[in-house]
Amino acid sequence: SHRALLANALQTRHWITELREGYEVVLGVLPFSHSYGMTAAMNVPIALGAKIVILPNFITQDVLKAIQKSRPTLFPGVPTMYMAINQFSGVRRYGIQSVKACISGAAPLPVEVAEAFEKLTRGRLVEGYGLTEASPVTHSNPLHGLRKVGSIGVPLPNTEAKIVDLATAETLPAGQIGELAVRGPQVMDGYWGQPEATAQSFTADGWLLTGDIARMDDDGYFQIISRKKEMILAGKYQVYPRDVEEVLYEHPAIKEAAVVGLARAGNGDQRIKAYIVPREGTRLTKDEIITLCKRRLKEYAVPWEIEFRDELPKSFVGKVLRRLLVEVDSEMTEEANSGGE
Repeated sequence: SHRALLANALQTRHWITELREGYEVVLGVLPFSHSYGMTAAMNVPIALGAKIVILPNFITQDVLKAIQKSRPTLFPGVPTMYMAINQFSGVRRYGIQSVKACISGAAPLPVEVAEAFEKLTRGRLVEGYGLTEASPVTHSNPLHGLRKVGSIGVPLPNTEAKIVDLATAETLPAGQIGELAVRGPQVMDGYWGQPEATAQSFTADGWLLTGDIARMDDDGYFQIISRKKEMILAGKYQVYPRDVEEVLYEHPAIKEAAVVGLARAGNGDQRIKAYIVPREGTRLTKDEIITLCKRRLKEYAVPWEIEFRDELPKSFVGKVLRRLLVEVDSEMTEEANSGGE
């Protein structure tokens, strides 16, 4: 609703406490047609009276030139954008220290990406969280104060959040893994013309079920573990893609990584597959990756298969589309089993 969008713009604007009305410059490279771009790159700057530097697409060099010319102070984005800037040859000559605050959303932010970007800009890059059904922002790490790398932070002002049991929707205590549920003025009224889908997305007392598996610690900070649909069942164990991807990003020759679960013939188990985009000019072998994973992960979480790619499929906001990787692999398996007919 319009009320929800307005509420979220004000919640997000007041989260960054040091912002000055009429003085800030926001880099608007997120598409305004996406809920995250609409709120973080358009509605928040309008509420703030800020200048918006609009770019039609994320092209790394164009973005760096825009930063050099317009000196933006705020840069809402997604992990792949910050990753591309970190890895761009000669990035330091563009002088991007004007950027003082960035909130990353739409996908998990690897620790290594955040640390490298902050060294470049000397600003703060924190991970937040949201979903379209909540206009979209519900959580963020504080830009100042206690920040927990790898977490999505705490709920925004006037936002409630809790972890509920995956089967019963009963509230769980801190430390236990379940589904993230949220409630606040930014939450949708429902899906237009879809009363059944709306009913399935809310608890009886009005909490929105996000579809994300998460945990809350004793300080009230939340960590997203996985999408419910992306959790991998490796035998009797549950494996979360982010846990494996964080290990993969420790390798200096890995530019991008995505982990999925693929069905194994004859049972309900899944095998873990990692898709890797190597950095240009590096030599990377599957054995290196497997050795790293065996050293850092439990045996059941080590990928069965590694596939090198030139790029990963992404949405128009830069989110890796794991489902497309699964679909392509399934199609190739079916063709192989049918003899290519």
